[in-house]
Amino acid sequence: MNIPHDMAYEFDTGLMWFRRDLRTNDNATLHQALRRCRQVHCVFVFDTTILDALPRVDRRVEFIRESLSELDSSLQSLSGQPHTGLIVRHAAAADELPRLARQLQVQAVFAGRDDEPDALARDAQVERELQSANIALITCKDHVIFERREILTQSGTVYGVFTPYKHNWLSRLAPEHLADHPITGLADRLAPRPAEFQTAVPSLADIGFAPSNLAALKIPTGMSGGARLFEDFFERMDRYDSTRDFPALKGPSYLGVHLRFGTVSIRQLVATAWQRQLAGSSGAAVWLSELVWRDFYVSILANFPQVARQAFKPEYDNITWESGPDAEALFAAWCAGRTGYPLVDAAMAQINQTGYMHNRLRMVVGSFLVKDLGLDWRWGERYFAAHLNDFDQSANNGGWQWVASSGCDAQPYFRIFNPVSQSEKFDPQGKFIRRYLPQLAGLSDKSIHAPWLAKPLELQAAGVTLGGNYPQPVVQHDAARAKTLARYAVVKKS
Repeated sequence: MNIPHDMAYEFDTGLMWFRRDLRTNDNATLHQALRRCRQVHCVFVFDTTILDALPRVDRRVEFIRESLSELDSSLQSLSGQPHTGLIVRHAAAADELPRLARQLQVQAVFAGRDDEPDALARDAQVERELQSANIALITCKDHVIFERREILTQSGTVYGVFTPYKHNWLSRLAPEHLADHPITGLADRLAPRPAEFQTAVPSLADIGFAPSNLAALKIPTGMSGGARLFEDFFERMDRYDSTRDFPALKGPSYLGVHLRFGTVSIRQLVATAWQRQLAGSSGAAVWLSELVWRDFYVSILANFPQVARQAFKPEYDNITWESGPDAEALFAAWCAGRTGYPLVDAAMAQINQTGYMHNRLRMVVGSFLVKDLGLDWRWGERYFAAHLNDFDQSANNGGWQWVASSGCDAQPYFRIFNPVSQSEKFDPQGKFIRRYLPQLAGLSDKSIHAPWLAKPLELQAAGVTLGGNYPQPVVQHDAARAKTLARYAVVKKS
């Protein structure tokens, strides 16, 4: 290791590698880099290893790009020095980071920890390259409250059931876990960018992408966007428990994409929810529980990486799923929102048009794919991964294994959502359905949940033609339920 020029610093020069922490406020990794180094360069890499597999229009790429512009401006403003800011590269991160670290002559690279299997493999490759140049890779916990093996059972094992995990998580939570990581007093250590990096954040076109409908959807980006959403949600947090299951209501926080890319601090969110819970807010308590679920699924993926490929409960991999042309046709109907079940189809229209899907609807459409259509949950997992703005591998995998009953603390296999009763319960007036399926808008509040049961005169008056402008159901729920129970019988024999 090179000896620092000033012994007051652990390192003379460091490199802060932004990944899923695109903010300057309460950034634990940036705080560590600035505290331990005399000067710090900051970089983000548009990783071609990931980007090259994406379509040329992707809301997530545009969200990142817009958020980077704000991050760059924030770094410049905080430093108060000329020529500071973010270095942005467009290359394979595993190659570019070591090359850039050598070029900048740093002694350490700082990065927020990421326990997704592909991220761990990338980081291991980066670390090997850095070590060969006598450069340290220092990773920090930032995007969760508790990680890896911090929350364990009394016998020292990883929890596979949520409720006892949550109890332990809450009992361990203390103010120091939520402490702020200030930057302002250290910002004078932000290093000027070398002359060859004095370029602005690249445009979408510069990295080979075209604009999406992100702006039209008015999805706020960056730190300021996350802050505005959280301020808005704070006014509704106390009612979260009574509004969160109804997709036509403004119930959720809509912070998923900001949590995914770290434009908000999980510590600030938890601190606020915790304080409101202690003050007696049932809504805040339920929302805090959702944030604990997020940590839980991160822990599951970190400790059981095989869940990225197979069932958490191995016996569920013995299930024989539907296959062949008929299965492919059913999957295509599900993807396109043409199943004939309005709540399912409206939910799929929502994700296809906006990249967002209400959490209750994720459970409904997931259960429908697996237990009505008999299709492998991994098909749905991959579709969500490609289309959700807030796609996070741990939560996505956990959610899909939950509806498939193959995951940790999942719903029992014999619990099968009825898509019609779910629709009647959570969208009773059909407001959500009418928003995304306007061809059904003329149906009554009763008939809109199951158009095939409507009388011909009502269908005609509403302008609905079953098999025409709206499909007949692709399966009958009762028959599908019986088939699913038979399909899952193999689990009981394991």
